[in-house]
Amino acid sequence: MHLSALGVLSPTLIGSAQAAAQAAPADLTPPPDLFDAQLLDLDFWVKPRTLTVTRPASGEKAKILYWKDGEMIDSAYQQLCHLLRDVNGKQTAPIDPKLLEILWSTQAFIARYGLEQPLEILSGYRTPASNARLIEAGVPAARKSLHMTGKAADIRIASLNEEVLGGLVRSFRTGGVGYYYRSGPKGGWIHADTGLNRTWKG
Repeated sequence: MHLSALGVLSPTLIGSAQAAAQAAPADLTPPPDLFDAQLLDLDFWVKPRTLTVTRPASGEKAKILYWKDGEMIDSAYQQLCHLLRDVNGKQTAPIDPKLLEILWSTQAFIARYGLEQPLEILSGYRTPASNARLIEAGVPAARKSLHMTGKAADIRIASLNEEVLGGLVRSFRTGGVGYYYRSGPKGGWIHADTGLNRTWKG
């Protein structure tokens, strides 16, 4: 599966990365409350991509090399589609490769600063029936949710609060970002999708 066919590495991202590379500081230590993906160089985008994820709802954990030498590894892609399945509805659907890029780049970016932690997938693909049940139960879910087309995921990284994680995802400028603030030991989560660039709080 070729990179150009997927549109994963867009000219806009390449241009932004090349321009930012000239301004990127030698010291990679960021402010403690801010990460900016626009400071990435081109090498970041062309290296092999491995996702380390957990699914709290099913107890699954996986570390998957899914992209190498400009191509998606099909067997690994199928594994990730399964991991991002509707756990409650017990159905799997194709996941937008651009969503996988958002998840990988978020994790790979913070790893540059020594924060190597799994990405928690709270929700990936949802069947229309599962989405309707969430709405009926009063859980935040849009009636035309991009979860139903494999273009959205609700995520959390243990060491980052919602503001920092959401700000990082937003800085990639590749889709929508929803901030869901919650009290409790695990806190809230971030919704990331490949739709229009927009933000909201839920």
